[in-house]
Amino acid sequence: MRVLGVCSVLAAVAPALALVARQNVANTLTISTNGSFASSPLLYGYMYEDINHSGDGGLYAELLQNRAFQGQTPGTTAALYAWHALGSTKITVVNNTAPVSTALPNSLQVTVPSSGPAGFTNEGYWGIGVTEGVTYNASFYAKLPANSSFTANDILTVQLLSASGETLAEEHVQGLSESWQQFSVRLLARKTPESAANSFAVTLSGNSKSGQIVYFTLLSLFPPTWNDRPNGLRKDIVQALADAKPSFFRFPGGNNLEGETIPEFWNWTKTIGPLVDRPGRFGDWTYWNTDGLGLMEYLLFCEDLGMELIMGVYAGYSILGGTVPEADLQPYIDLAISQASECAARCRDESVGSVTTLLSTHTHELMENLLEAALRAKYGHPEPFKLEYVEIGNEDLYRTAPQSYLAYRWAAFANAISAKYPQLKLISTTNYGAALNPTPKYVDIHHYERPSYFINRYGMYDNRTLYPPTVQIFEGEYAVIRNNAVDTRLEFPTLEGAVAEATFMAGMEKNSDLVFAAAYAPVLQHINSTQWAPDLIGFDAYNIIKSVSYWVQHMFSVNRGDTILSVRSTAKVNPVYWVASKTNTTAFVKLTNVLNTTTTLGFNFPDLNIGPNANATVLAHSDYSIMNTPSSPNTVVPKEVPFAAGKTFTFNVPGQSVVVLKLSLE
Repeated sequence: MRVLGVCSVLAAVAPALALVARQNVANTLTISTNGSFASSPLLYGYMYEDINHSGDGGLYAELLQNRAFQGQTPGTTAALYAWHALGSTKITVVNNTAPVSTALPNSLQVTVPSSGPAGFTNEGYWGIGVTEGVTYNASFYAKLPANSSFTANDILTVQLLSASGETLAEEHVQGLSESWQQFSVRLLARKTPESAANSFAVTLSGNSKSGQIVYFTLLSLFPPTWNDRPNGLRKDIVQALADAKPSFFRFPGGNNLEGETIPEFWNWTKTIGPLVDRPGRFGDWTYWNTDGLGLMEYLLFCEDLGMELIMGVYAGYSILGGTVPEADLQPYIDLAISQASECAARCRDESVGSVTTLLSTHTHELMENLLEAALRAKYGHPEPFKLEYVEIGNEDLYRTAPQSYLAYRWAAFANAISAKYPQLKLISTTNYGAALNPTPKYVDIHHYERPSYFINRYGMYDNRTLYPPTVQIFEGEYAVIRNNAVDTRLEFPTLEGAVAEATFMAGMEKNSDLVFAAAYAPVLQHINSTQWAPDLIGFDAYNIIKSVSYWVQHMFSVNRGDTILSVRSTAKVNPVYWVASKTNTTAFVKLTNVLNTTTTLGFNFPDLNIGPNANATVLAHSDYSIMNTPSSPNTVVPKEVPFAAGKTFTFNVPGQSVVVLKLSLE
């Protein structure tokens, strides 16, 4: 059993920490290196899937919704979602007999009216953020039908418009022909409008072309992206994720890996290459996924933020109960192996052609040869990504999944992947006690519960006799989703929930030789399209909202030691919980106080030389139900407070708080 500890001093509403007298000390923690051990270097990171429009409309920086009419039924009003005609222009989605690609068969047919403006607009993902001085990259494919009166000299005007119709940015292109052509422009915003109710517009020149038709598809608008990557990621969201210094990234899910049905599973081969060759798929969270955020984008994102990959592979089970029979499983195993091979190929340049879908080959050797020869050479980036962890499936302990996972799916995937890549660490998605063969060394466990559940499980991983001696735990998803008093789903994380999560995290950290990684989930939420709440970070077209739970993740992740210290206490945990760690230069003590009253703690460091100058990060508020919301995003944020420390000191721990002490080692 690991017994570990922490301390802090801050009156709940006071602006600074205060040294207090030793009277009424509730507990004294003696923190030392005796019995210390190495902490997991991965411990804190992210679990990601495209839910709540966290990918399309969020992390993936594309600003136009329904950009290529993927998955739409031609001729229907629904197919025009997010698109609007200007004036009397007629627009409809058609299945073009000569599409821009087989992956994108649909296009927008635009018919010029006899009078008034000729063109169309896109409203974006519940608005388009436009900022003065920022350049936006717009592109689209267009072509003419045979015998059109339009010529290559006719002008297309590309604009960003405010809600009132004011032009915010404008450029012009020419060159229409009877073949699909891609047009690209850079739009420099002249001003920042009053709201996000802006639109992207394309207009056609001249009413003399009444009744004439032009086809458009794959219309795109990107702001500046993280690291200026083409087809890249939204900068402010990535910055918020990066600020917490995550160590790993689990992708692509989650339920969204599995698909609602077997044909809808996440097939990596359909997520790479030029966008024009990515068909997309209907995701598990009620909307179409463009797959513009595909395997390469995930891998490069992990590289940019220095995150280890925890890569999920589809394991033959889909959410609505579809299970691939054992006799038909081999193509899916081949696909999983080739997904790992793709990481080894480390393809970067997205300018080459599409990749043959593996399911048509029924052999991973063909795909590997393609990757290792043609793709690796053409992409021009031969160095491998660092891939250490592969997760086989997702939540294979629910619904009808366990029967087939235990009977044949885990064994088939694990044996095949290990035979090809014996260095990979394979994660199972059932309980650690499941009778799997081969016995998994890594197990993914999920918890979505009330605050009391997480507080009561501070010591969940203390009793090592409950766990096989060779297993390591991945807390792949956890969050407080309801409060203790009312069985109502939370809209945003509360302070009460965040303190409970921090208590659970302290319990995992003090057992981080057993729990090697942990992730709050879900991580992102477009506040205008939510399928799951609460979430770590909310956002809209302009803003991001860092929840109280985000700040807990941030505090725990950026203040990490590589060695877990032992703690002896003069009293039991509750209401204060703790964990302590250190690096060569700094000792960290993390604590939570789950009650609304201040608790006084004493500290003693018998074999550590603690310097006199220390700093505390404190997250506290008198209202346990408080939350950060779109209208009040900074209600609860951490406060940094310097204080005097030493080998012994005493502090007040505010009620309903999470506190991290940073102590210099001399």
